[in-house]
Amino acid sequence: MNAIISASELASDLVGPNPPVVLDIRWQLSTATAAGAAPFDGRAAYAAGHIPGAVFVDLDAELAGEPGEGGRHPLPDLEAFGEAMRAAGVSADRDVVVYDGGVGWAAARAWWLLGWTGHPSVRVLDGGLAVWSGPVSSEVPEPAPGTFEPVAGARPLLDADGAAALARTGLLLDARAGERYRGEVEPIDPVGGHIPGAVSAPTTENVTETGEFRPSDELAERFKSLGVTGTSEVGVYCGSGVSAAHEVLALAVAGVPAALYVGSWSEWSRDGGRPVAVGPDPQ
Repeated sequence: MNAIISASELASDLVGPNPPVVLDIRWQLSTATAAGAAPFDGRAAYAAGHIPGAVFVDLDAELAGEPGEGGRHPLPDLEAFGEAMRAAGVSADRDVVVYDGGVGWAAARAWWLLGWTGHPSVRVLDGGLAVWSGPVSSEVPEPAPGTFEPVAGARPLLDADGAAALARTGLLLDARAGERYRGEVEPIDPVGGHIPGAVSAPTTENVTETGEFRPSDELAERFKSLGVTGTSEVGVYCGSGVSAAHEVLALAVAGVPAALYVGSWSEWSRDGGRPVAVGPDPQ
């Protein structure tokens, strides 16, 4: 099954005989500002209007564990994750569609987690709510409890040592913006730069101006130019395992399996004993 679904396809499926469970994962990366701007409130955005029948899922609370040594968005407790998914109506025998406001990062995190824990049919709304032209609702649904029981391990996962090794033996892609990779700026984590040997591959270059994924053949060419050979292992990291999930999704659209380093730079950079590379070159 394709990992993404268009807005028109979703609209059709929602009025079909077996509509999918729809999850709203609206979220934005929060960076403190001197202006003191209030952080984005995904739940408030959901309350103001969402795809009818969609259930809100909080990325920070339900798709990640507590921030700490494992990074800003470590893996959630499996039991708690399963409870949250069942409360949202998720069952293994029913399709799931996830979406966010349009960037796609948060939806991809949900896609990756559900797939990693064994759900066989999860798709991301390509372009998110920004491309949805159907009706929206402020009504909060009360879905029948689902039966999904998460079992970890259905997708490849990297820890810090595995990411370091893959940077030497395969291809490790850094999905963050180029200036963060080069170490020119670092707005969130303790130090700027990248994992030695990693290749800069901003996930923003995988999508069009409207936020939809580029065609699969274009994505395949892009990843080939970055070093994807079709035989070597591929892994991805970012700041905290969210935008990297979006790059893993782009790789899947291109037909390339890839592992996710969930701890990502937020875990790597917490340990002063780990090496840090700066500048435009991998080493």
